[in-house]
Amino acid sequence: MRVLHVYRTYFPDTQGGLEEAIRQICCSTMPHGVRNTVFTLSDRPRPAEIVFPEARVVRVRKAFEIASCGFATPAGVARFRREAQTHDLIHYHFPWPFADMLHLGCRTRTPAIATYHSDVVRQRVLGAFYRPLMNRFLSGLHRIVATSPQYARTSEVLAPLADKVSVIPLTIDPSSYPPPDPTRVQRWRERLGEPYFAFVGVLRYYKGLDWLLEAAAGLPVAIAIAGQGPEGERLRRVAQMRGLSNVHFLGHINDADKMALLSGARAVVFPSHLRSEAFGVTLLEGAMLSKALISCEIGTGTSHVNVDRETGIVVAPADADALRGAMRQLAADAARSIRLGAGARARFERRFAAAATGTSYVEVYRAAAMATSVRVAA
Repeated sequence: MRVLHVYRTYFPDTQGGLEEAIRQICCSTMPHGVRNTVFTLSDRPRPAEIVFPEARVVRVRKAFEIASCGFATPAGVARFRREAQTHDLIHYHFPWPFADMLHLGCRTRTPAIATYHSDVVRQRVLGAFYRPLMNRFLSGLHRIVATSPQYARTSEVLAPLADKVSVIPLTIDPSSYPPPDPTRVQRWRERLGEPYFAFVGVLRYYKGLDWLLEAAAGLPVAIAIAGQGPEGERLRRVAQMRGLSNVHFLGHINDADKMALLSGARAVVFPSHLRSEAFGVTLLEGAMLSKALISCEIGTGTSHVNVDRETGIVVAPADADALRGAMRQLAADAARSIRLGAGARARFERRFAAAATGTSYVEVYRAAAMATSVRVAA
């Protein structure tokens, strides 16, 4: 089966949790005979195609962007149409409003599903204009996959589409990551001191990093922030103005350094405070490495991964005092951190096995293809 994944960005142009989620879905379906292609935008689509182990990546030029929504050139739209015709199924990754336009405007007959990663949270005014297009797009899909029971239950968009919604949690395959290198782990510990806390992710508005910086004030341990993004420069200025010498902005780091950084940390801190954060792949990566987790209760998949007092600490969103308190507790109690880290790893093994995800997605793919063929035959 040939599956075309559609999202506005992918490796190597950007590095983020959603890109990693797509990669892991591709990896988990490959053993079932699925051949994956990722259709995406790029500011510099040269080369236009890249072959990664998990998928062939087709990059078309981004013409412009409105409210973080990229639009393709006419040539890119034509390329999507050709790719859609040569694949057995289209797998959209929502939200990307331009993908809704592609799907409806190109009128492809290829069966289609979507993974619903997040509600549209920030663009409320534009969202009111977008909603009719969104509803038409989602209602025409064979199946919509939510990434956690929490999101499926609390999303106002998914509620009227409940008969189309399945839940397949995001997963990661440990074999798809480099094992932590002890030399790199030691290097990070020497650079940051012990203990330290680690955040990894794209520096976006919904990541709650303003509250993490506020929480860092007066905290006698280091906080490492790895990643790049639109909020990066502003956050660096805030940290500098506040004199936060214990906050270290690392920029983009490769997978080997990421595994070492997380492995050496006392805990993973993930302060996302808005529903745009639907899951939190970094939390899974921390759980995979037996790290205690700190996250916020925002009614999404972050609390599906991190269960308070079982795998880590869950605090109120946008609450610097609560974040600081959680880090103080774990910084002062290594034994508790180890115990919660063991719980995180145990839950990871029980609930987030990549093999189960691959099987579930392939069942959805086949059902969509079968339903479409039945309708065509009728």
